[in-house]
Amino acid sequence: MLIIGIAGGTGSGKTTVVNKIIDSFPAGEVAVIPQDSYYKDSSHIPVAERSRINFDEPAAIEWTLLVEHLRQLKEGKPVEMPTYSYLTCTRQQETVHVEPRDVVIVEGILVLTDPVIREMMDVKCFVDADPDDRLIRVISRDCIERGRTPQMVIDRYQNVLKPMHCMYIEPSKRFADLIIPQGGANTVAIRLLTDYIESRLKK
Repeated sequence: MLIIGIAGGTGSGKTTVVNKIIDSFPAGEVAVIPQDSYYKDSSHIPVAERSRINFDEPAAIEWTLLVEHLRQLKEGKPVEMPTYSYLTCTRQQETVHVEPRDVVIVEGILVLTDPVIREMMDVKCFVDADPDDRLIRVISRDCIERGRTPQMVIDRYQNVLKPMHCMYIEPSKRFADLIIPQGGANTVAIRLLTDYIESRLKK
């Protein structure tokens, strides 16, 4: 089993890169483990305070559970991946059944910040994008999917996303084996990555 880590700032195009990798392999050969599924449960926090949760720092993630699930997958055991609701900021009762696959992609803004997770990865990638492009994508996504107004998104970007990006996410780029500028539009970098994965699988 190959574990591929794909990190990058919010709105950098990580999901597009992941989808293009999946499309390059036969159906069912790649499993995806999103970091977002492992946010700590906040159901014990009053509803009025949940909007102030900082999702962009490593402390927001239940790393021990993510590590345990990756270890189980490497051992050939299926896992029940948690699900998380951004609307309620709580972990849901439903889980997602994930079977071991030849390729497991761990994707999220902070996946290169944790040393234990990094050590488990066979390839570490960082999807890079211009801050203005990322902000535009975040505004579009959060207004449509998370019910926020453009001003709410801009305020959160200035107060949380940008400082956390500079503090945690951007520095994690130095751990990457491959940096992918322009996100999913960089077909050359994605081709290099998929070719490498194929060569490792053949061995």
